[in-house]
Amino acid sequence: MYPLTIGLAIENRELLEQAQACLADLPFRVIVEQQEINDLSGFLDRLERMRPDVVLVDISRLKDPLDGLVTSIRNVTGDPMIVALNTNAEAEVILASLRAGINEYLYPPLREPLRRALEKRSAERSRRRDGSAKGEGKAFAFFSAKGGCGATTLVTHVAAELGRQGLKVLLADLDMDAGMVAFITKTKSVYSVMDAVNNLHRLDMHYWKAIVSNGIPGVEIIASPPAVACKQQAKDDQLRHVLAFAKPHYDWTLVDLGRSLSRTALTVLEEIDEACLVTTLEVPALHQSKQIVQMLVDSGYGKNRIRLILNRSPKRLEITPGELEKMLGVPIYCMVADDYPELYEAYAEGRMLGPGSNLGKEMARLAAKLANVEVEKAPKKRFGLFG
Repeated sequence: MYPLTIGLAIENRELLEQAQACLADLPFRVIVEQQEINDLSGFLDRLERMRPDVVLVDISRLKDPLDGLVTSIRNVTGDPMIVALNTNAEAEVILASLRAGINEYLYPPLREPLRRALEKRSAERSRRRDGSAKGEGKAFAFFSAKGGCGATTLVTHVAAELGRQGLKVLLADLDMDAGMVAFITKTKSVYSVMDAVNNLHRLDMHYWKAIVSNGIPGVEIIASPPAVACKQQAKDDQLRHVLAFAKPHYDWTLVDLGRSLSRTALTVLEEIDEACLVTTLEVPALHQSKQIVQMLVDSGYGKNRIRLILNRSPKRLEITPGELEKMLGVPIYCMVADDYPELYEAYAEGRMLGPGSNLGKEMARLAAKLANVEVEKAPKKRFGLFG
C-alpha cells in the first residue's frame, strides 16, 4: 500500500474521533492537524510547507464558501485528494460540495467509507509509482547525466518519430532552468507549463488544449517558461500533478527533465513509467550517471525502469559495454552514434533532423525500441533503364 500523508482540519469532536480511529488502522501519516476550521491562515501555511496527499476537511461548521476553501487548498498544495466530512447527508450540501471540487463527501459512520476512499487513493498512487496503471498512456522521462549530454535532442526527435507513427504524443518540457524544446521544435506558443501550474484548480481538457501547441506534426507540446521571464518557481509536486492530469489523454508522454536529478525531478518520476538517463563517455558524465542510478534505486525506483542511453557513441569504444554496465549498475539500453556535424547543420538551418538522415534513423530506432513498434522502413528506390 502506497504510504499517504494526511492533513486534518476537523472541529467536530465526533468526526475527529471517527477519522482518527480509521487512520490508526492504516499505514498513513498525519502531518498537519488543526481543529479550528474557520481559522485557515495557519492551516494553509502548514499545508504549503508539508503538502499532504490527502486533506480531510470538516465542513459541518464552515462559515466561508466551500469553493473558496477548495481553491485555497489547491493553490498551496497542488492537487491533493480533498475529503469533506459532515454530520449529515443532505443532498443539496453533497451536490454543492462536489461542484466546489471536493473529491469525496463522507458522513458518520466514517470508518469504512473513509478507509475505502484512502485505500483507493493509495492504490492509484501505487500504480503510478510502479508504472502499471491500466487505461493510461505511457510516460518516459529523459534527462542528462550532466549538461550537454543531449537528452533534449533525443526526446524531441523521439517524440517526432512517434508522432509520425500516428500515435497521440505529448512532449512536455519540464526543464525549468534551461528548457530548449521550444527552440528545437520552433514552438511559438505564448503559454508554458507554468500556466497549467498556476491554474491547477481549474485544469481541464478545454483549458489544456488552449495552452499546448503543435510545433511537430502529431505531437502536442507544452513548453517550459522562458528562463529570463520565469520569476516564479513551481513547487515540487505541482509539475507532477500537471503530468498526472495530462498523461491519460495521450498514447505517449515524453518529458524533458533537463540535467542531473533534482528534487523536483524525483517527484515527477512518480508519474513516469520509464526513466531514460542519457550519458556520454566523458568521465564526469559517467561519474554522475553512477550516482544518479544509485539515487534512483535508493528512492525506490526499480532498476528495470531505468533506460541508460549512451549518446554520441564512437564507432570504437575504449571500454566494453559489459565494463560500462558493471560500472554503472544498469544495462545499456541503447547506443546512439556520434554525428555532430549532421546535427549542427540541422540546427543551424533552423530545422530538426530529417527521418532519412543517418542520425534521424538512429532516433527512429530508439523510438521504436521504447514504444515496442517496428521501425517504418523507407520505400526502396525503383530504378529503370532511363533512371
